[in-house]
Amino acid sequence: MNREERLTRKFYGANAEREWARLGSSPFHELELRTTLEVLDRHLPRRGSVLDAGGGPGRYTIELAKRGYDVVLLDLVQANLDLAAARIRQAKVGARVRELVPGSITDLSRFRDGAFDAVLCTGGPLSHVHPERARKKALRELARVAKPGVPIFVSVIGRFAAMARGVSDWPGELDDAVALRRFWKTGDDYRWCGRHFAHFFTAAELAGLFPKNVRCRELVGLEGLASAVGTPFDRMAARSPRALGNWLEAHEALCTHPTVVDVSAHILFVGERVAATGRGKKPRARSATSRRVPGSR
Repeated sequence: MNREERLTRKFYGANAEREWARLGSSPFHELELRTTLEVLDRHLPRRGSVLDAGGGPGRYTIELAKRGYDVVLLDLVQANLDLAAARIRQAKVGARVRELVPGSITDLSRFRDGAFDAVLCTGGPLSHVHPERARKKALRELARVAKPGVPIFVSVIGRFAAMARGVSDWPGELDDAVALRRFWKTGDDYRWCGRHFAHFFTAAELAGLFPKNVRCRELVGLEGLASAVGTPFDRMAARSPRALGNWLEAHEALCTHPTVVDVSAHILFVGERVAATGRGKKPRARSATSRRVPGSR
């Protein structure tokens, strides 16, 4: 276990409740959840088994179980799994959650090749993996356990959004020239949430780390153009539901634009593993305008 993994275990071990609450804590943070679920609904198969790798306290595990999928939740931190177990019981979806597994996204050896009908690694677990060779290993593992042609979802923390928000939200951090230079050059940051580690990505970097047998379906900016403002977005949402609705309509149309993806607080890659033979039919993704009713099969 390296220093970065120890920092990650320490942070999430003490903040499981905070991580559960984060995605519902404000209209801005709800954007990450809302947009992720919309993307899941247009790419997931209608039924099957899903690995929620690095799934923390189980937000997406529960949402997937409610939609009728059989889910395995894997996470590095036992406190997250303990909270997930409690939340799963409260949501009464335990029959759909096959297993809660302690483990790292860099080692999925307990699962056979092609074990799952979809694989998730959302919320940014890959951003806490160090160094780059370990991030590449994690992506190889996530691809390996997915069946050919099924969706693989990986979201990470975006570098350019953090740079833009730094001016208003943490100007004191900009005084440290060494740390700032390391951040914008490499993406590595040891001041994340205090004194913990996170790697911040560009969209091109994320896409380039996947093994060659993974084809990109789409890249999505989860918070999109709201990423640069944060609190003003929350004030707008509270002031005018109509304005929020209008903005969300624009966000849905623009969140896959390459510029919007790269300036988003969280960047989501959707891909699929291509069969080694290159033969046979690959499942066709549903139209970007299609939506399934939650819970439908």
